[in-house]
Amino acid sequence: MDTYHYILLGLKVGLLPVNLLMCFVGVLIGTLVGVLPGLGPVAAMALLLPITFHLTPVTAIIMLSGIYYGAMYGGSTTSILVNIPGEAASVVTCLDGYRMARKGRAGPALGMAAFGSFIAGTMGILILMLVANPMSAVVLRFGPPQYFSLMVLGMTLLIYLAQESKIKALVMVCFGLILGFIGIDVLTGQPRFNYGWMELADGVGVVPLIMGVFGIAEVLVNIEDMTAQDVYETRIKGLFPTRRDWADSKWPIARGTAIGFFLGLLPGGGPIIASFSSYAIEKRLSKHPEKFGTGIIEGVAGPESANNAATASGYVPLFLIGIPTNGVMAMLFSALLIHGLQPGPLILKDHPEIFWGTVMSMYLGNVMLLVLNLPLIGLWIKILKIPYQILFPLILSFCIIGAYSINNSVIDVVAMLVFGVVGYLMRKFRYEGAPLILAFVLGPLLERAFVQSLNMSAGSYSIFFNEPISAVTLTIAFVLVLLSALSVFRKMAAEG
Repeated sequence: MDTYHYILLGLKVGLLPVNLLMCFVGVLIGTLVGVLPGLGPVAAMALLLPITFHLTPVTAIIMLSGIYYGAMYGGSTTSILVNIPGEAASVVTCLDGYRMARKGRAGPALGMAAFGSFIAGTMGILILMLVANPMSAVVLRFGPPQYFSLMVLGMTLLIYLAQESKIKALVMVCFGLILGFIGIDVLTGQPRFNYGWMELADGVGVVPLIMGVFGIAEVLVNIEDMTAQDVYETRIKGLFPTRRDWADSKWPIARGTAIGFFLGLLPGGGPIIASFSSYAIEKRLSKHPEKFGTGIIEGVAGPESANNAATASGYVPLFLIGIPTNGVMAMLFSALLIHGLQPGPLILKDHPEIFWGTVMSMYLGNVMLLVLNLPLIGLWIKILKIPYQILFPLILSFCIIGAYSINNSVIDVVAMLVFGVVGYLMRKFRYEGAPLILAFVLGPLLERAFVQSLNMSAGSYSIFFNEPISAVTLTIAFVLVLLSALSVFRKMAAEG
């Protein structure tokens, strides 16, 4: 089957009434999650994961994906109106979006955020459809050595692209690997690192870990910093940007789409780095860089386009290689495994309806978001006025119910609360959560690929360097390690 027939298959799956309904539910919840500070898409997806047990795999992934890209849309609303990013990828939108609102231009700012997101999301999906088949043909030739080297490169990139300290990112990667190795040893079949606790024989659950590190920790941080919600009160009008706005935004949208799609492919990249990179590039290319941060439309159009393009491209390594690039993709990876599907190139061959149904539903979901977001801005403003004293106990209750309902286990709730405290301390001491989650998910896969490679070579490590793809990938990883080490030493020398 060629790409055209796969697209028709995807439309057939995406247009099924149950899938349309779940897509709508997903994007609606995602927008709400993006609007409300304190609950990101990762925690929301973990919270709703038990609901998907009663759905078909493709319907489950469609709904969870809708939450992801819906949150990218919704995050811009709270950034522009409250100057508080509802989602981490919308932090940059605060810089100019909120200033535009203070100048009485909240309408064009919200409109451009929605239209820019739609255009970039659509272009990202089109590129995704074009590269899927050629890439899957290449990736099908990969064996354990290539997968091992790719995962090593992925974790090296996590450290190299860390927004905070590279040493702290390395600590988080090591901590994630240790947590991922708890359970049954793949070689001997013996339990390890469980210290006699039978509850840990199957390892640490990904849902309690994610909900603790992202959901509970976010609530604790926000409770500590109970700042007043200063919602923009003036009547919002003129949601459609002017011709001048479009003229100023067309190239930022185009560049943001390209930057976002490329960075979304990289482990540790994704929407957050894409939005920051887009803003930095637009400021550097601008003839009036001093205007950035004062309320100009380019500062909204570029980052919002970049984070939505990165959302689409993250599905390429997830589905085609079987490597998640960020916390949300790790959640989708876990959902696929729970439904008995192994992410990787064979999923396109054996279950094309999963990939193509998800891709086409993303386009339908983007249309839904464009139709939903602009008329419902008034509703989102009312929701933003809910006092934190009411909002955060509700979020905490939902997290506890969600953690318990997965296995009906109190241990999962305790684990979530423990990881919530760990996540809170991580936030206080500026340790990033994404490297921890990705290393936790990739750790067992890395170990399995390593053991399989050594079995193939009768214990010889030369197999990793005899294969060209593996050798080149490991060389790149080694160079990135050297660059990261040089960066750390240079910083220490400057401070000393």
